[in-house]
Amino acid sequence: MIVITLQREKCIGCNYCVEVAPQQFQMSKKDGKTVLLRAVNNKGFHTLKSPDYTILEACEQAEKICPVHIINVKEV
Repeated sequence: MIVITLQREKCIGCNYCVEVAPQQFQMSKKDGKTVLLRAVNNKGFHTLKSPDYTILEACEQAEKICPVHIINVKEV
């Protein structure tokens, strides 16, 4: 299982995560911040739990490239 967490409120809208993992991230037209698709929001932490390991590499790239370090990817 892969767990991806996004602290959306701290997003600066750089779009890097969308460029490397467009299947998981999208930019909001409302506020210009990233959205973690199919995630559940819990007190500002948007979390997606997925059994699909094909998304792991792209999400790990998004985690590394994020300049404000608001993306966390782990295997559980």
